[in-house]
Amino acid sequence: MTTHTSGKQQYFLGANSPQGFYSLYHELLPPDQAQAIYILKGGPGCGKSTLMRKIAQQAEERSEEVEYILCSGDPGSLDAVLLPQRKVALVDGTAPHVIEPKYPGVVEEYVNLGRCYRRQELTQVGEEIKTCMVGYKEHYQRAYRCLDAAAEIGEDMRAMLTTDSLEEKMAKRAKGILLRELRNKKNGVSGTVTQRFLGGITHLGPLVQYDTAQALCPRIYELADQFGLAHLLLTHLLSGALSNGYDVVACPDPMFPERLAHLLIPEVGLAFVSSSATLPFSGKPERRLRLDHLADQELVRRCRPRLRFSKKVSQALIEEAVDSLAQAKAMHDHLEALYNPYVDFAQVEEIGAAIAQEIFSTPL
Repeated sequence: MTTHTSGKQQYFLGANSPQGFYSLYHELLPPDQAQAIYILKGGPGCGKSTLMRKIAQQAEERSEEVEYILCSGDPGSLDAVLLPQRKVALVDGTAPHVIEPKYPGVVEEYVNLGRCYRRQELTQVGEEIKTCMVGYKEHYQRAYRCLDAAAEIGEDMRAMLTTDSLEEKMAKRAKGILLRELRNKKNGVSGTVTQRFLGGITHLGPLVQYDTAQALCPRIYELADQFGLAHLLLTHLLSGALSNGYDVVACPDPMFPERLAHLLIPEVGLAFVSSSATLPFSGKPERRLRLDHLADQELVRRCRPRLRFSKKVSQALIEEAVDSLAQAKAMHDHLEALYNPYVDFAQVEEIGAAIAQEIFSTPL
């Protein structure tokens, strides 16, 4: 298992989940609040990720804040860049995260990088491209089936240990944390929620961007959680933080997108991050809560053989899913290699330079 490391603000807005591709791309930048959203169109190898990375680099050189949205299949590639201070975003609007404009021409603008293909020359490799496209999608479907089976087992483990007593303990623990860390601002205004995936199931294995949490929040509560119990605590913390007037970044679990895995509260530099034996938190937390110890220990003892078996099978299924994602990544790399010689990158550079000029011509 892999823990991704970098000091940048890096998230995912898509997840390879048991339900298939799960999208939070509608959370990137609400059009009602945006100055501009550039929706990049174009197939493999046409330079979408590179264009976004170059504009992000220019923003960083100007000491501007940048939020990187990583590709759920390949965290080495970008699917979006957000410049929060400018209220500007660039996003790969191709499948599976298709973006449709709400205010076309006013806020959103399509950028067609597909016109940079030399189409007549591409016909030389057309049949190979078609074959590769089919195999690429089949690997993703197999990965999703494996994740679905693993999630069923994970749900069974959680159900074994979730009792009324455990839920009461979680609520009590959350209440104590809220009283200590997040007292009411007394302004009567509720906080807002931004959703981001902090982790994902990728071709490199499951990973979590713990560095993003540490970059935004110097104070970390580590929730050591072997059986997926963190959601029971985090929902109370989320509700309390919002009612007390704090803006939060709520981070769902990619395996269970309806459940929380992490919670960031940047305005007070405080984060609550889940960890496990397969995804350990490498930093030094301010506090470490062993959530497994809050469960009924007699129940844990009685269920231990079943829990061990379930974890072993679930782990094997996730490894199979990762293997399929790795095969899909290899086929995608092959697709890019097929397309790459037939892309007019000088034209891509010109398009990127024009977008950069539009974005940075106005000083902050």
